[in-house]
This record gives sequence, structure tokens and C-alpha cells, in this order.
Amino acid sequence: MSTTTRAAVVESGGAPFTLADVELDEPGPGEALVRMVATGLCHTDLGVASGGLPFPLPGVLGHEGAGVAEAVGPNVTGVAPGDHVVLSFTSCGGCHNCRDGHPAYCATWLPLNLIGGRRADGASTISRDGAPLGGHFFGQSSFAERALVDERSLVKVDPDVPLESIAPLGCGVQTGVGAVWNVLKPRAGSTLVVLGAGAVGLSAVMAAALTPAARVIAVDRVGERLSLAKELGATHTVNAGEADVDDAIAQLTDGQGADGVIETTGSVAVLRKGVDALAVRGTIVVVGAPPFGTEVALDVNGLLSGKRIVGLTLGDSETQTVIPALVQLVKEGRLPLHRLISTYPFADIDQAVRDMSAGKTIKPVLTF
Repeated sequence: MSTTTRAAVVESGGAPFTLADVELDEPGPGEALVRMVATGLCHTDLGVASGGLPFPLPGVLGHEGAGVAEAVGPNVTGVAPGDHVVLSFTSCGGCHNCRDGHPAYCATWLPLNLIGGRRADGASTISRDGAPLGGHFFGQSSFAERALVDERSLVKVDPDVPLESIAPLGCGVQTGVGAVWNVLKPRAGSTLVVLGAGAVGLSAVMAAALTPAARVIAVDRVGERLSLAKELGATHTVNAGEADVDDAIAQLTDGQGADGVIETTGSVAVLRKGVDALAVRGTIVVVGAPPFGTEVALDVNGLLSGKRIVGLTLGDSETQTVIPALVQLVKEGRLPLHRLISTYPFADIDQAVRDMSAGKTIKPVLTF
């Protein structure tokens, strides 16, 4: 039987979120029905809601969910009713990258998560008054009181950790953490630079503070965010509105440059600054996503000193391993994620959007 639930629907590109009753299919093979407790709001949700990506609208977004499994479909073995779960991206599980432990680079990642709006077989998961809606967003569409979720999007977590404190792990946090742990892997004495002190950037700062890196330099234009970065583990900060970033990094590194840079802003001008700030054999991780087709000009000769540019999706994380580890760090107070979170009742989703867009909050989390 289908389940009726309340969801935030985007009717068309640029339209606000509107609460409406929708119907969810009963869980099919490899799916579970989850009662949502909390869900993070991410810039990717806002980009799709604006019409910037070809997701089918009207539709239901949301991809940083956390809740309690209520029912499971056939062949589901990883979770059972009553389990606490964090929701992340989905993947096919059978392609080369999935089998190799890199599901964020699944061969069918785009249609399954970002632009398809339906199950892999083309069937809709959400409808309203008998008409299908865009859904299956990151295998979850968690802007709703209940969500029909792919098993590969589900991660069973410790029930003693409040779900509203760990909902953002499914996307933004594991992206920032993975840039440090899975790509840069700093050695003792390394210098890391984080460009942008939003949710992803500050997650990278917290992750870097748990490594042997000697310098962690946070760069932003907002003084309050730079102060927070210092409290979360940055050893130095640079206000890009007051100083030239490359000059400041050169001074902080005795002219050597940064061993690792994480670019989270999506600005090609900032990306170019990051590449130029690299040390010999340094690596920049590109996380920020500008509009499709955006290009950046680089000094090719400047790359010949062994500099590397690495694009990154969702931290290149294997979620069943990484997310429980992050939950444990949150529980122990070693990953103070609560410093980034502001909670809003689900009905106030548009206020959360406004506050996020205005920079008043770093990571809005909607609660049910």
C-alpha cells in the first residue's frame, strides 16, 4: 500500500518550497520506508530548485536525511524496522567503481542521484493526486516527513547519537572530510589551505585538525566564519577581502606554498588562486561546483612542477565505512559538527533557505 506524507514540493525552477500531501510507493526490492527526524539543507538542493539542473519538476528534493526505518522491502538486509539511519547518495553497486570501493563515481551516478528523478527502472517513487513527481533525489528525497529510500543510500548508525546532530554527514560533511582524508592524506608537517569556510570547508578544517598537518589555513571573506574556523582547528586564517590570498599563503609558508588546497567556493577566480598557491608537487582538490560548462584559465608552465588538480564528488567516500566513523567522532566530541548547525522546523523551510542564502547560517537542519 502507498503511504501519504507531507513533503516540500518545488513546482518549477525558481519557485518556493510548498508543503503538500504526496503519496509514496510501498517499499520495493532494495528499498525502505524511513520516518524522517532531520534533514540538512544543501546548496545542491537550492541549485536544483532554482532550475539550474535538469531535474524533473514538480518534485521533492532533500539529500541529507536522518531518521528511523519503519518498513523494508524484499531483499533488504542492511537495515530493519526501528534502526536509526543516515541517508546519503545511492549507487548501482555493480559497476567497476562501485565494486572498487568508489561508489561516488558510479557509472550511473547522475541519473540515480541528481537528474533522473526516478528509480533505475524508470518508475516513479512519489506522486500527487495520481500524477508522478520528480523524486528519488540521491535515492531519498528527504524533504518530507517520510521518504522511500534506496538501501544503498542507507547507513545504520548508533541510536544514542541525536539524528539532528548527524544529518549533514550524508553529503556536505563527508565531502569536506573526504577531501582531506581520502585525497590529500596530509603527512606530518604538511600545510593545507581551505578556500571557503562554509559547511564543506569547515568540515575539511575539522578533518585536517585530526591529521598530522602542521598548518591549516582557512580563507574566507566573512570574519565570523574565520573566527569559527580557528576554534575548529585552523592554525591560521586569511580574510580574502583584506589581503591577497597568494601573498598571504606565501608568507605563512616561507615562500614554499601549500601542500594541499581544497577549493569549496565554486568560483573559477578562487580556483586559479588555489592552483597558484600550491607548492611543488602540491595537490588542489576541486569541490565547489560552478554552472555546467564553466572553464578556468591556468598557467600551464606553472603546472609542470608536479602540481595536481583533482576533482571530487562526495569525498570519494564508501559510506558504510565512513559515516559510522564520523558518527563516532561526533559522539566523542572530536568532530564538533553542532557548531555549524542551526535547526528549523520543517514548516519553516523557506526561512531556512533565506537564511542560508544570506549567509546567516552555515548548515540549516530541518527537524520533524
